[in-house]
Parts: sequence; C-alpha cells; structure tokens
Amino acid sequence: MQKPLWVFGYGSLVWNPGFAVAEQRVATLHGWHRSFCMRSIHHRGTETAPGLVLALDRAASAHCAGVAFRVQDGTEEATLDALRERELISSAYLEDWLPLRLDDGGEVTALCYVIDPAHDQYCTMPLEDQAQIIAQAIGGRGRNCEYLFNTSAHLAQLGIGDADLEWLCARVSVLQDTGTK
Repeated sequence: MQKPLWVFGYGSLVWNPGFAVAEQRVATLHGWHRSFCMRSIHHRGTETAPGLVLALDRAASAHCAGVAFRVQDGTEEATLDALRERELISSAYLEDWLPLRLDDGGEVTALCYVIDPAHDQYCTMPLEDQAQIIAQAIGGRGRNCEYLFNTSAHLAQLGIGDADLEWLCARVSVLQDTGTK
C-alpha cells in the first residue's frame, strides 16, 4: 500500500467518500473517462432490473476530472477494507494505481476503481438508453437518479463540468416529470 494513501473519486466517492479524509483536491486522470458503463445489480439496481453506475473506462485521448482524497494517516487499512467492501461487491471494478494531476500541477499516485471491460456488467449504450434506465432503477442504496443528480451537483460545485452528466440530469428530470418514455 502506498503512503500517503490517495483515492480518486469520480462518482459517488465525490459526495460520499465513506472514509476519513485528511485532504481533498480537484485532480485529473488521463487516459480514462467517466461513463455510465457498469450495470448496477446491487447499489442502484437489481439483478432483474439493473441500474447504471459510473466507472472509469479506458480511452487513450480521454481525461476525467474528479477529486483526489488523501486518507487520514492511520486509517489506511480500514479505508481499503471499506472501499473493497463497497466497490468490489461484484468484481466488475478493478483496483489500479494510477497517476493523477492535481489542480496545483503536482502529481500523486492514487487508488482508482476502473471497469473490467471483460466483466458481464460492462456495457456501452447511447445516452437516451442510459436516461431511460436511470430514471427507473432502484437498488439497495436507493434510486439510480439520486446517484446521478448527487454526482452531477457535487461535480458542478467543484467547478468540474461533465456534459454527458448534465444532459442525463435534464433528460431524466423530464422522464420523471412526464412519467413517460
């Protein structure tokens, strides 16, 4: 394990890290992008009606802005245990140690949860199809739309724009307002 321990948040970790944070910084990961490319069968959907959650999907020319969290000294083992219980529930994510560029130009190596493109929960689909699923799915941690709305809102508060998430928020809101597809 690296010390200090840094963890990269790009989805729910941004607004709900679930561990003791000593420092947080806006950071960018190159070669990956944030994507609703993982079917959620536990947290935001079920096996019979999967939702979608964000994952880091490899793409050579892409980048993903998020939050680098430095874990409170002395809590590294407990943090890893909690993150593994939360993130590795179905083995669709892989742990990887990747370089992040911090907002001040510095660089750290952080624990990142990336999608396994060979896993059966991996998917790619048009934004409209994503919106249809997110508007309806519910899992053990609540409604899929809450996950989308919370992530988008917290990224916006940090000054991190994500056009796909913004489009999805608008479309999911319309789907919920009209109750139609």
